[in-house]
Amino acid sequence: MNTTSGIILAISLIIIMFGMGLSLSLSDFKRVLVYPKAMIIGLCCQIILLPLLGYLITLYLNLSPTTAIGVMLLAACPGGPTSNMLSYLAKGDLALSVSLTAVSSMLTILTIPLIVQFALVEFANQSVAVSVDAFTMVLQLLVIVIIPVGIGMWVKGKFPSFAQKMEKPVKIASAIIFILVVVGVTLSIKDVFMSYLKEAGLPAILLNISTMTLGFLFALAFKLSRPQAISISIETGIQNGTLAITLATIALNNAEYSIVPAIYGLLMFVTATVIIFLRKPLGVKDQPSLDKQT
Repeated sequence: MNTTSGIILAISLIIIMFGMGLSLSLSDFKRVLVYPKAMIIGLCCQIILLPLLGYLITLYLNLSPTTAIGVMLLAACPGGPTSNMLSYLAKGDLALSVSLTAVSSMLTILTIPLIVQFALVEFANQSVAVSVDAFTMVLQLLVIVIIPVGIGMWVKGKFPSFAQKMEKPVKIASAIIFILVVVGVTLSIKDVFMSYLKEAGLPAILLNISTMTLGFLFALAFKLSRPQAISISIETGIQNGTLAITLATIALNNAEYSIVPAIYGLLMFVTATVIIFLRKPLGVKDQPSLDKQT
């Protein structure tokens, strides 16, 4: 998407994050801190499992150096505001999703250079200094996620009836934004879609499906609630493709490395849509049980 579309999307996400904040309270985040098992599992999936699966996929498919580096670049990136929106629509644990986005974004400032440096040496026999614009990442996180959610929580505390009335409109708006993002991403690469899909489609969809599936299964294996498992699945499998593209074109000065993140940015919404629609019939027995989250 172009700059104007990016700005519109950012503003839309800010509004959606504010609306999500209307459904949260400090007790939701307190639960994440008091019972940190879900956070630890989620971070392990994002920081360790995701890059490992990305590397295994590159080996299994015997990818070209350019595509392999694109896969690893994507696997090194954290989730983003989109993952929070999808967790919300899929009835995941929103407080956990927001917390994972914030913490993983901070951690990947350190891990992205290490993972990308490894990929460059492993697949292209290069050694290029990779740096992440930490200030921009933190600023984006604050402006698009943390501050709007915080304001929404404050409004809920002051005007609970208003917050309750806004729950349905926010979900509708989130669904509309979701559809617009899919359309926008599709239009942005429509001219080269088929060539991109042929080269990067299989590794992109494998990375997406495998990480979401294993993230969900790991969470259930550790006896987390279904909403927590859904959030961990989405946070593990929905990466910040925009950040990956930016790193490819600016930090690495090679637009070809952005092919995988670009096609992934579209395909991930397909699997996310499936999760959202499969989620609807589940409905009940989803609330986290504090006594089971030790």
